[in-house]
Amino acid sequence: MRTPGRIWEDADLPTRRLAGLALNPSAPPDVLLRLLAEAPLAVRMVLCRDRDLPVSVVDAVIEHPDRRTRGFFAVNLHVDPAQRARLVDDPEWFVRAHLAEGPRTTEPDRPRPLPDATVVRMLVTYEAEHLWSLYRQMSAELVRALPAHPVAEARRHGVFRWTWMSGAERAALLADPDECVREAARACARYDDPAWVESELPDRPCHSRSHLLLHSALSRAVVNGVLTAPAGEDDKAMIARNPTLPPDAVVLLAADPDPKVRQEIAGRRADLPPAERHALVADPHPDVRRAVARHPDLDADERRTLAADPDPRVRLAVSVHPSFSEEERARIDYTVPTDCRFGAFGEGRTPRDPEAVRQDALSGHPLLRREAAKERTLPPDLVTRLADDDDLGVRVLLAQNHPDAPPALLLRSFLEYTGPERARLTTRPNFPRAGLAAYADHADPQVRALAARDPETPPATVERLTGDPDPEVRAAFARHPNLPPARLAHLLADEELAHPAAANPALAPATMNRLLASQGRDFPVAG
Repeated sequence: MRTPGRIWEDADLPTRRLAGLALNPSAPPDVLLRLLAEAPLAVRMVLCRDRDLPVSVVDAVIEHPDRRTRGFFAVNLHVDPAQRARLVDDPEWFVRAHLAEGPRTTEPDRPRPLPDATVVRMLVTYEAEHLWSLYRQMSAELVRALPAHPVAEARRHGVFRWTWMSGAERAALLADPDECVREAARACARYDDPAWVESELPDRPCHSRSHLLLHSALSRAVVNGVLTAPAGEDDKAMIARNPTLPPDAVVLLAADPDPKVRQEIAGRRADLPPAERHALVADPHPDVRRAVARHPDLDADERRTLAADPDPRVRLAVSVHPSFSEEERARIDYTVPTDCRFGAFGEGRTPRDPEAVRQDALSGHPLLRREAAKERTLPPDLVTRLADDDDLGVRVLLAQNHPDAPPALLLRSFLEYTGPERARLTTRPNFPRAGLAAYADHADPQVRALAARDPETPPATVERLTGDPDPEVRAAFARHPNLPPARLAHLLADEELAHPAAANPALAPATMNRLLASQGRDFPVAG
């Protein structure tokens, strides 16, 4: 079976014209219905997967005889999830599997959740192999409710939150009236049993061994085995991160000559005697000192030592220590990097204290203000304050993460930030459209392309930029409704730009009908 990429690669020029027509926002429902009924698979793929659809077209998609067509709709990011949910009982496993997989998004962004009732229906009736990514389409409310859901199979699936549950929630699942739920809970609880972990630990490096050494309860025999005869070169570093490691093993690993081990164990330094703690602070390896520098157990002397460290990265790490006052922080010689990734961050499992967030937002330290800028629930007064911050990272992080980031901030961030996830800024709800024509001659092609978003960009400018040296700029302006009709007709014959040109909302209804009647081969040609 051909992949979506191969389907598009195999599409000829007339098919690509029809695929552009399928994306045209001016195409009426009757045109879309004809494409759905008559066009090749590549066109149906674009139509059903890559745009929102009128209800009448959705109705026809749900009843379409081709399972691939329905499967493309099952992963549509643009339609209301309740419409996709209509495929929950599709007779073809192929379609149901695509519905469970859901639309493709880049983490941490997730598609809008399916209705809770639909998700529960899938949990109860779908094959387990089709459910591995369904969590991405669950509402936060459902995820929290699953461990106590009235449907036993839903509770069984809710056990996956085991490590985030309270003791009471775990106890309830272990005593659940349903045997399958109890078995799932016991399967999670056994990772807290050192004897079971010891019996299951593979004797060779592998994913299972790594997972057990990192996250599970370790017996004395397992710890001794790693200390005396590790199966892999990273074994010691892995148990150094394990919270169940006994204090005497912490002391031994703190003196290990391997810097990776010393760096990992630094995070557990609260278990160390004072002598070992001071030795870690004075360790010549800067990565270890950086790991120690943010630990809440640092005393005043240790903080002062790290604040004067010869390595600037260590000074920067300790400068955000919560025990420092703003005045003490200001006396540290640190430099905050600006060549970082300023992108989107997922919501934390535990909401931060609003007062702690406010304190960070009002701090004189850019790294603390950057942390505050990531908070999606930041109140309006702090949004206004951080939107005008003098640090690029603060401004861009606010633009990337806050749902009410102001339009001026989004545009400024796009103009000033050229790192990863820059393009995501243009997808934010408040990204502006008016006034972008002013950037039509900008040296940066990504900025020039902004002018294609402005409905007031002059026709002459639109026409000129369909011949821009950059292919993305050319494609963007081929879709602009101010493109002169003669140029639009010319682009329909262009091998490269026929697809975006056919998606131009200024395309005449007569041209749409000619494209339909000729399967994309007949269209007006400019004289």
